[in-house]
Amino acid sequence: MTDKPTPAKTPAGDRIAKVLSRAGIASRREAERMIEAGRVSVNGTVIDSPALNVTPKDKILVDDKPVAEPEPPRIWLYHKPTGLVTTAKDEKGRETVFDKLPEDMPRVMSVGRLDLNSEGLLLLTNDGGVKRKLELPSTGWTRKYRVRVKGKPTDDMLSPVRKGITVDGERFQPMSISLDRQQGANAWLTISLREGKNREIRRAMEAIGLSVNRLLRVSYGPFQLGELKAGEVEEIRQRVVREQLGMEAPAKAPARKRSGPVKSNRGTMAKPSPKRGEKSGGKPGQRPTGKSFGGSGSRNRNAGGKPQGRPGSRKK
Repeated sequence: MTDKPTPAKTPAGDRIAKVLSRAGIASRREAERMIEAGRVSVNGTVIDSPALNVTPKDKILVDDKPVAEPEPPRIWLYHKPTGLVTTAKDEKGRETVFDKLPEDMPRVMSVGRLDLNSEGLLLLTNDGGVKRKLELPSTGWTRKYRVRVKGKPTDDMLSPVRKGITVDGERFQPMSISLDRQQGANAWLTISLREGKNREIRRAMEAIGLSVNRLLRVSYGPFQLGELKAGEVEEIRQRVVREQLGMEAPAKAPARKRSGPVKSNRGTMAKPSPKRGEKSGGKPGQRPTGKSFGGSGSRNRNAGGKPQGRPGSRKK
């Protein structure tokens, strides 16, 4: 009898590009390009191939700077205005959405894209794995848009798009379309789809003789644009992110009894806990504050609910 060959063991850890993506350095594809450019080293050796697994014990540097431990996945809502491209760098020198984000925002990636002349809800995340997951059609999250077209659409005209249409050899999945109102030479439609192909709605409308002159994304899965103003950013609460991504809550460290005074992180003596009826810290009556981005309109928003405002309306 011949001995069966011993199967090769899978290397421990995760692929280096995945680790860099999870740490918010870049998307997996961008991380692979950084590796090929010789910008990444592992344990003091510059690598030129992403075919490498690493573990938390490995020392990883990008541009000679250590890679930090990955943060918990975070998601922000951003109201993209028209005139910005959704890319990290633009070969034509045009302004990007990342040029306009608040300076105190961490490094983020966009979930999908909105083209130059499109506006509305764009999801941002610090986690490449989340980005990839939410972009896949298999995730099943519906993207909903308010679309203004030039022309007078009828059910017969919209039927091919509702059934699924092929444009220039590319197949578009069926879209859900409702005709909201005719407004002179223009009409407002609500269009929902589960894919995010390049200029998909504009190309589909052109194929049936309609020209899109405004396109506003109002929701992406459970997340709503609501009353978020153009250019504003707000972060989704961690609890909501965990629920929507099917993640478990982080385990709480067990409480330990301490004897004597407790030192704070800065080495000073921590103040004792206030007695019942007393206020803890700050000026009398002062409210605790939290971190937000994008000005006065920034605030935490729950997922779910219906888009607010009238179709096609915008606050001035």
